[in-house]
Amino acid sequence: MIPPYFRFFQPRFRPGRVFVTVAALVVLRTANISPVELLLRHVSGDWGDLSESDRQQNELSVEAGLRLLSSYVMPGGQTVWVITEWDRSTSTILLPEDY
Repeated sequence: MIPPYFRFFQPRFRPGRVFVTVAALVVLRTANISPVELLLRHVSGDWGDLSESDRQQNELSVEAGLRLLSSYVMPGGQTVWVITEWDRSTSTILLPEDY
């Protein structure tokens, strides 16, 4: 069953192959959040906790085929990033310190 908040999900780009670092997986499991949930938010254009200028950069990057970054703060306060490469070959879910 599809959760109600994804009923109208519209991807804006392809994520490519998806990778999750071990550290990010630990944080997500502790927060009881699926990596798939973050990935779906990311590819639908919900950039999370970014500044307005970073949001605008992502909007331009979707059209121009540049790298995309989303940042999500978990309930425990830890930040998790999702980065999709410019060529849309891969998306990685990681912690900022994994970068």
